[in-house]
Amino acid sequence: MTMRFDFDTIYDRRIPSDIKYTPVKGAEGAIPMWIADMDFKCPLAVREALNRAAERGIFGYTDTDDAYDSAVVSWYSRRMGWKINPAHILKMPCVMFAIASAIRALTEKGDGVMICQPVYHPFASVVTANERRLVVSELRLRDGKYYIDFEDFENKLMRENVRLFLLCSPHNPVGRVWTREELLEIGRRCLKHGVFIVSDEIHSDFIYPGSLHTPIASLSEELAECCVTCTSPTKTFNLAGLQAANIVISNPAIREKIRRTGLATGYSNVNSMAIAATKAAYLGGEDWFDALLCYLAENVALAETVGGKTDGKIRLIKPDGTYLLWLDCRRTGASNAELYKLFLNRAGVRIHKGTIFGAGGSGFMRMNVACPKSVLLEALDRIETATKGFA
Repeated sequence: MTMRFDFDTIYDRRIPSDIKYTPVKGAEGAIPMWIADMDFKCPLAVREALNRAAERGIFGYTDTDDAYDSAVVSWYSRRMGWKINPAHILKMPCVMFAIASAIRALTEKGDGVMICQPVYHPFASVVTANERRLVVSELRLRDGKYYIDFEDFENKLMRENVRLFLLCSPHNPVGRVWTREELLEIGRRCLKHGVFIVSDEIHSDFIYPGSLHTPIASLSEELAECCVTCTSPTKTFNLAGLQAANIVISNPAIREKIRRTGLATGYSNVNSMAIAATKAAYLGGEDWFDALLCYLAENVALAETVGGKTDGKIRLIKPDGTYLLWLDCRRTGASNAELYKLFLNRAGVRIHKGTIFGAGGSGFMRMNVACPKSVLLEALDRIETATKGFA
């Protein structure tokens, strides 16, 4: 399947504005596998659409149209069986903009906003930056898989005046795709205590065999009424720099509150190039993405060999989804500072420190494997060499 598409070419991304490839002083030759964008060109359909838009040469104020809505709705219907009413879609520049807007619209200063760590690190900062009180329910690791501690989850909903729960689905960085039963349990407890759910589902297309992504808002009309679902084509098609997000909100009062809160920032529209790219991606990028998903599954299987390469010192928490892998490095015996140096300075591989995702990330690292296989194999070889004799 992947033969029709090229995921093996290594492109030179070393330009000053490319964040992922910004060199680290003293480790200029490190392989960048940290920030969550892919090293693959986006689908040809997207590049052609952007070329056509550029060729017109006029970049006036632009709005989405019925064709845009149809492309988004059709994608989620085909891929997940989720029937979205196009009137429920609020277009915003990016998912984190939407999350910040939801927090400001649906909570007051001092209210509790809960997250399950280890989790995508901007979750914590967007809560505290908006002067809400961060409440953390730690995920529990059992037999190589993470689970929500529902007793702790509900206790904190009650005790900490939690008004909003930030759900990461699929979960970044631990790679969990929550089951229907788990999502129903989250929904039941949030409904019971009058808690809004803001669900970041930006990685929902990256699901590996054996797992199935279910949008939490699709489970019932009652749940949909308290949910804000954040979606975007940017991870799926490697369009992060274009910035576009489609926020699905069934409840009209909530939708209007969040819309007004976004407008109050003075910045809330999707730009013309992002509109063109989104339509082209959802209408013409499906074969490309299916091939990509197969390629990424092969990369995940390659990454599993890290355990054997390091004599069990580093082990992969096998993901249900996403291209971001959670490495259990506790058997190295290294402190978190030593662990970072082990990867960056000894191995020459730049990956994310587990501690930025919360206290539960101590002893872990996050690695992005959305890259050509040759790059991943080189990184694994470097890690193997670096861990030999490490004490």
